[in-house]
Amino acid sequence: MDKLRGVLDFCIRHQTVLGYSIVSLLTAVSEHIFSSVVFKCPCNSGNVLYGSVFLIAPAVILFLLGYMVNTRTWRLLTGSCPAEKCGSCSCSPCRTLARYHCVLVLVTARALVAPLTWIAAALLTARFYECAASGHSLIKNFMCKDKGQECHKQLVKIPCDEKLSQNITGEFLSLQAQSQLMGWLLIASIVIIALISKCVIHCYSPVSYLQLKFWKIYSKKERELFEIKAKEHAARLAEINTNCFFEATDPAPFQTPSNEDWWKISFLYTLSSQEQYYSMIHKYVNTNRGQSVRFGEGDQIPPVLGFVDETSASESGF
Repeated sequence: MDKLRGVLDFCIRHQTVLGYSIVSLLTAVSEHIFSSVVFKCPCNSGNVLYGSVFLIAPAVILFLLGYMVNTRTWRLLTGSCPAEKCGSCSCSPCRTLARYHCVLVLVTARALVAPLTWIAAALLTARFYECAASGHSLIKNFMCKDKGQECHKQLVKIPCDEKLSQNITGEFLSLQAQSQLMGWLLIASIVIIALISKCVIHCYSPVSYLQLKFWKIYSKKERELFEIKAKEHAARLAEINTNCFFEATDPAPFQTPSNEDWWKISFLYTLSSQEQYYSMIHKYVNTNRGQSVRFGEGDQIPPVLGFVDETSASESGF
């Protein structure tokens, strides 16, 4: 039992990393299934189109799905252009994107996990690239230089005949070797960029390491309690309204947040060293229910990536 509890604690502490790992693993498995079962290179003039579609189209779909399942995307967009503001310049999509560009960069980085995994796995297995490259004019001219048109005709058949690759490539890297080389270069680049980004984010942290850790704990607990209280509150309100409907009576007074209150706590909060708040709800209840001038200061222009309304792995789509 103690070992099981230890495993659960480990999973909870590292749920974001585990989430990304699971997504990457599932993507790699899906790519292997596609390349082994579904993919059949035509070995003719359609090689470029066929191979490119299998290499790029799933990555684009996964990228868009990454945006769709990320809660921050909809938190940024929801209510950004309400009907009463449609005539003003404040609801311009470009203005909204400029306003929250830091958060969008973070959302984009998370959405790129699955598509980059697909491309890297596809390059390592080499089937998609081999098919697409064998029909590309640049590859043909490079590998068939001074070898005549017969080489061009045979090159497109390489994905269907491994022996042809040895005869044509000669001193050049084979198409499979080129693909795998690009795959490892892509993986190395991703790791380097991720490490540098992580270092920069922590170097520019507005708070200390331990306070940042406390903030993440607080944010998680606040979300859990908010979900519980919201369900209880909604259940009581639904019960009152349902009883009044069937019993034909007037409802008793029931306190519920106003539309303005919901708007105030829905902004993305920026962790700052200038004020001791850990969320918009925390700031709301400590600034006279959002009536204080301090409430609107420094909430809506996030200055640093990674310190804006930190979300759990479950809220990010994992």
